[in-house]
Amino acid sequence: MEFLREGDELVVHRLDRLGRSTRDVLNLVHELDAKGASLRVLEPEVTTAGDMGRMVITVLGMVADMELKFIRDRQRAGIEAAKDKGVYKGRRKSVNDDEIRRLASEGIPKAQIARDLGVSRMTVYRALADAET
Repeated sequence: MEFLREGDELVVHRLDRLGRSTRDVLNLVHELDAKGASLRVLEPEVTTAGDMGRMVITVLGMVADMELKFIRDRQRAGIEAAKDKGVYKGRRKSVNDDEIRRLASEGIPKAQIARDLGVSRMTVYRALADAET
């Protein structure tokens, strides 16, 4: 965005690659307009160079949002079904909680433990909280 100038065109393969939501896409289109640049989406072929293109981008963005919501809903339903069957248990732990507790008992700061083991600080806090309960 920093390098775009008046008359330039930002080209993206698909609209869903441009932003996470319709609002994101419309904000980017607004920024492009303010710079005098336009947006071209290759699949389907749409450009914001004209008024009709802006409307189509808005509608496509809304459709992409709905599609993403449907995907998430199906994923959530699948996970719930797997949990009910006892199949889904989440991701395997990448580090042993006992190792975290051992390092903490040696007085090593939690942030340092997380860095050394390549995990988040929250993982360290959870392991230590589990030990207390």
